[in-house]
Amino acid sequence: MGSTDSKLNFRKAVIQLTTKTQPVEATDDAFWDQFWADTTTTVQDVFALVPAAEIRAVREESPSNLATLCYKAVEKMVQGAESGCPTEREKQVILNCTRILSRILPYIFEDQDWRGFFWSTVPGAGRAGTDELDDDDGARPLAESLLLAIADLLFCPDFTVHSHRRGPDSVENMQSIDSCEYIWEAGVGFAQSPPLNYIHDLNRTELLRLLLTCFSEAMYLPSSSDNNVLNPWVTFFCSTENRHALPLFTSLLNVVCAYDPVGYGIPYNHLLFSDYREQLVEQAVQILIVTLEHDGGVPHRTPSPSSMEEQESAGPENLFVNYLSRIHREEDYDFVLKGLARLLTNPLTQTYLPNSTKKIQFHQELLVLFWKLCDFNKKFLFFVLKSSDVLDILVPILFYLNDARADQSRVGLMHIGVFILLLLSGERNFGVRLNKPYSVHVPMDIPVFTGTHADLLIVVFHKIITTGHQRLQPLFDCLLTIVVNVSPYLKSLSMVAANKLLHLLEAFSTSWFLFSVAQNHHLVFFLLEAFNNIIQYQFDGNCNLVYAIIRKRNVFHQLANLPSDPASIQKALQRKRKSPDVISRTSSQETVSMEGSHPAVPAEPGTLKTSLVAIPGIDKLTEKSQVSEDGTMVSVSKGDSTHTAHSDQTAVAGTSDTESNSGRENEDVFYTESEMERRRLSSASSTSFWAPTQEWVHSWKCKLPLQTIMRLLQVLVPQVEKICIDKGLTDESEILKFLQHGTLVGLLPVPHPILIRKYQANAGTAMWFRTYMWGVVYLRNVDPPIWYDTDVRLFEIQRM
Repeated sequence: MGSTDSKLNFRKAVIQLTTKTQPVEATDDAFWDQFWADTTTTVQDVFALVPAAEIRAVREESPSNLATLCYKAVEKMVQGAESGCPTEREKQVILNCTRILSRILPYIFEDQDWRGFFWSTVPGAGRAGTDELDDDDGARPLAESLLLAIADLLFCPDFTVHSHRRGPDSVENMQSIDSCEYIWEAGVGFAQSPPLNYIHDLNRTELLRLLLTCFSEAMYLPSSSDNNVLNPWVTFFCSTENRHALPLFTSLLNVVCAYDPVGYGIPYNHLLFSDYREQLVEQAVQILIVTLEHDGGVPHRTPSPSSMEEQESAGPENLFVNYLSRIHREEDYDFVLKGLARLLTNPLTQTYLPNSTKKIQFHQELLVLFWKLCDFNKKFLFFVLKSSDVLDILVPILFYLNDARADQSRVGLMHIGVFILLLLSGERNFGVRLNKPYSVHVPMDIPVFTGTHADLLIVVFHKIITTGHQRLQPLFDCLLTIVVNVSPYLKSLSMVAANKLLHLLEAFSTSWFLFSVAQNHHLVFFLLEAFNNIIQYQFDGNCNLVYAIIRKRNVFHQLANLPSDPASIQKALQRKRKSPDVISRTSSQETVSMEGSHPAVPAEPGTLKTSLVAIPGIDKLTEKSQVSEDGTMVSVSKGDSTHTAHSDQTAVAGTSDTESNSGRENEDVFYTESEMERRRLSSASSTSFWAPTQEWVHSWKCKLPLQTIMRLLQVLVPQVEKICIDKGLTDESEILKFLQHGTLVGLLPVPHPILIRKYQANAGTAMWFRTYMWGVVYLRNVDPPIWYDTDVRLFEIQRM
């Protein structure tokens, strides 16, 4: 039978299914076998031959036929898992059932009345006629039978793994197989690397695609702050019911971290054969990020012995999370970190031969995986920061942030990159590592500079703030918090970076910017705090910053004398209406960008993006810790306000002055971006919204931490002016030389304790990650388009 004939038969069966008003008996094998008998269909064929409208029609008009089709397909999968698919024909049946279920499941999930179908036991659906299914198995919900069958099939010799058979007559029994001996790739907990077999890779990819589709029920539930809704598919698959949980987790992690897209360094290698391993790696990383969910979205904390008993009864432990949190060998950490760094750096590597290296597209999934590793395994986080290897993660993140800054369809990528840097910046070692000289020179659309990784970070952040799109404003607090967190450890900023920081202060301290939004003054507090940290703790190497502060001293004097009378406030706000630009682009001395770099560009028209929920304010995202003399961190309670240089007495708005509650009293309500936009516009138009007052300006102005800088200016400005007059100097190198050897010991106020704002998990960020991650999965699975045009509720799909 030719392939077109068999496709016709398949299509004919689909039409019969939609047109038959009478239920087809489950025992009518001749009818049902048409759906999986064909030997030549691909997953793309199945999507083309089973149109959405027809699936919905069967669902509405002959529900029992849809139910039987699902049941029969699962039954075939279960039989294949039991027999081990010894013949080619059986393997083909399994693949066809896999494709049909991948096609149908989203339409089951989008209808509330059907969502429970897979979790019910199917009463008498042809079960009387089939003796293969044991009684105990007969009582399993369809979803459980399907998930267990997929797990078994992922370790099926000669189908998805290499056979270990000794001779032609010996058979490997599927029930007694020890799947830990069949892990797909060497790495964590497994030493042998099985030979590559692209057929196995293809079959694994198809099964993982179905698994991902099973897990995607999460997309059809609206985003809510109630994170305790567990995904039943993930919960069951990652429980002790799945005897392959450990080898499968290990296989997925190892396949991802061992992947080298460049293919042994041969240019153009990827053009010669389709890379089946890449498709497998993409599905594997997507399965990992959606299964590694906190139980019920509750932030993961190592239980104390007293809470151990409650832990037991608190519901099933997700084994994937459990295994991830228990990885502990240095060589395993090294394997994972090197693998992720290699893959994240891949899109940055430019060779002189165009298209000669393969560029991977799944960097967003890799960033989520890196985040989850650091979040669930604190020892891994410390390992990352122990050496300068962390910089191999930092540089690609800064590259992505810089590259995506003008593209509104990539706002999620901007957030995950900033969240990772915020998490890292809470650890002292991160700031210390940033002092390593930066010499890689990845082509980036930023000014050329000579300096350290700290300089790179500051220059990129400046570029994001001054030339990014409007939607990035909620991230400004996070960006500057990162700068404050690392500032006490920065040994010597370059002149370029020092000027960028002062340009930000200049832009943020204009009266119209300070008076136009209730939280804008926090940005000034963050910058002053960073300057104070550097002056107090790293004065010796930072003559460039001190010189830049002296040159821009009028900015500090203007801040100290900021007029707050009603007339001045009005005048400032009128100036704002004339220049609607967020931040003045002037006086930033834009220099030539690096050679070979491309400017950041907006999204192409027509680009699809998925909406995100709003992120909590910086005060909800972080908790304050004070660094004590011996370098350990002590958490600062919210009530204790004496610790900072600008003691955080509660301001008028009812929040401390460096933190924002930016209208998020109702932070349990999650808004999609379009709703946020509507709210912003309506609140901007209603005049009663918010207006700056003299009392309000005074409430925070009196707390500006200017003492240290004013003292520095008082001591150094006369000395610098004297040198200039005495030597007739206009040459900055002489002044820098003087500042380098100058000292302020005993002249500055007593150093304040270092205050670090550490990232803290909460329900808001957990929900943000869930919507972001599923949005990425939705957009990346376009061939076949698994969820396209189904009624997804977790996010909105928007066209740019």
